[in-house]
Amino acid sequence: MTAAELRGDELIAERHLAAEPTRVWAAFTSPAGIAAFWGGSHATVPAGSVTVDLRPGGEFTLDTRAPGGASHRLRFVYAHLAAPHELVFDEPATGIRTTVTIRPSGDGGTRLTVHQRRLPPELRTPRAASGLASILDALAAHLRHHQPAPGRSTP
Repeated sequence: MTAAELRGDELIAERHLAAEPTRVWAAFTSPAGIAAFWGGSHATVPAGSVTVDLRPGGEFTLDTRAPGGASHRLRFVYAHLAAPHELVFDEPATGIRTTVTIRPSGDGGTRLTVHQRRLPPELRTPRAASGLASILDALAAHLRHHQPAPGRSTP
């Protein structure tokens, strides 16, 4: 399970993943990887809706679909990339800045931290913390069930 904690206008989630950092990076930076986990337990992300322009100033976009069928387009702009250890991106619609830190855990896995800053008041809730935790739990499940082919290091 993922631990997620609200601290004022910040939300911080941490998770150990049983996958090396390069696989975690690939999940966060490829359309197929993002579609596989981004919705967590509360939405799905159609694979064809994800676009990635992986460079500072580039963006990634995706559609989320709630169980009732409601769809929402999300857009994020990359501020900083340091493969395979750190991604920083902003959501222009809300002003949220997200920093994803990917570090080797020493056991062949990864220590993942997702730190969101500048959360608007309506997102400073236990529900938001639970939503981020479910996204990282979905990432863990994706990495566990989609092992790379022999000789490959990405999902």
